[in-house]
Amino acid sequence: MTITQPDLSVFETVESEVRSYCRGWPTVFDRAQGSRMYDEDGHEYLDFFAGAGSLNYGHNNPVLKRALVDYLMRDGVTHGLDMSTTAKRAFLESFQNLVLRPRDLPYKVMFPGPTGTNAVESALKLARKVKGRESIVSFTNAFHGMSLGSLAVTGNAFKRAGAGIPLVHGTPMPFDNYLDGQVPDFLWFERLLEDQGSGLNRPAAVIVETVQGEGGINVARPEWLRSLAELCERQDMLLIVDDIQMGCGRTGAFFSFEEAGITPDIVTVSKSISGYGLPMSLCLFKPELDLWEPGEHNGTFRGNNPAFVTATAALEAYWTDGSAMEKQTQARGEQVEQWLIAICEENLPAVKEYRGRGLVWGLEFHDKDRADRVARRAFELGLLIETSGPESEVVKLLPALTITAEELDEGMKTLARAVRETA
Repeated sequence: MTITQPDLSVFETVESEVRSYCRGWPTVFDRAQGSRMYDEDGHEYLDFFAGAGSLNYGHNNPVLKRALVDYLMRDGVTHGLDMSTTAKRAFLESFQNLVLRPRDLPYKVMFPGPTGTNAVESALKLARKVKGRESIVSFTNAFHGMSLGSLAVTGNAFKRAGAGIPLVHGTPMPFDNYLDGQVPDFLWFERLLEDQGSGLNRPAAVIVETVQGEGGINVARPEWLRSLAELCERQDMLLIVDDIQMGCGRTGAFFSFEEAGITPDIVTVSKSISGYGLPMSLCLFKPELDLWEPGEHNGTFRGNNPAFVTATAALEAYWTDGSAMEKQTQARGEQVEQWLIAICEENLPAVKEYRGRGLVWGLEFHDKDRADRVARRAFELGLLIETSGPESEVVKLLPALTITAEELDEGMKTLARAVRETA
């Protein structure tokens, strides 16, 4: 594909140096539909990024778009703070009937603000309020957001350094297989909890991702998650599952922790909960934890009613029969895995390993710079992929759940070529 040099001058002169994704994809995007994006010169790109997981149902999904347009055309409330609105009621009823009740989950629903880090901040605040303790345990290579509380439980040194102040009241523990299976699960953690001389303050909660997306597509085993849940119950700590990127069907089931058969005390959800890329997040928690005073945690944009509308449409379109979406995602995941097996075999010994679940996958190379070269070459070939991991050493695949089998084959064929041509 021949790409003409786009006019990026206004972005380079006016916008802050903090911008990142646009540096890897130096073009000006103009429109998008399904799993395709188009720049202003008409070049087409197959999207294996899906808005960092906020577009599980693709760009401008027609079912969601129709619901949104109809709502706006009738002058439906757009900004509602935490007022009761018809759009919020419809969402809460659909979420309860299609997601919570079928899974026998008793959660109360909190709208903490429009972003994932808002949900994490509220979860941490609630855990500390309930337990009357400050300390939170997180895991190596975790990522939970860019605000100060979320950064304190994030592992990435580069992101943590941006805080500019000490990040306190958080303690990291080894994620699943961090020590290559040489140490029994949670041996160190439980020893610290039980030893009065360990120096570990009794934690209020433990926060975990079942699959670490930004951390490098590190997949926790179901038995590891079950052991963690048992440890939390035994040691009087709340279990928070951060399902911001891996929830809403990304790993197959609606919640990524369902496979492990656990019921976290608190769950954070964002990204694809609105279904349309509109800002929205939830903090879910067991009813007995609902100790908030009115207004104790609020935010001006927590009542994004257009997001409630598209969220409701997404639930009714894709989760009325949740098993159908789950089975399709699992089938697409198996399709990706077969391609990754072939790519690994073709490029030995350069490839270290592949890993993933559902429709989130990572491909890691021994040469830590290789992933970035692969992503850049893929862009030149018309495929949008990003990298992840502490040193951006993993190619990350995050296509829409609604992607067709043919589009998936097309993208994986392009990825295979990009890997081949960056040897």
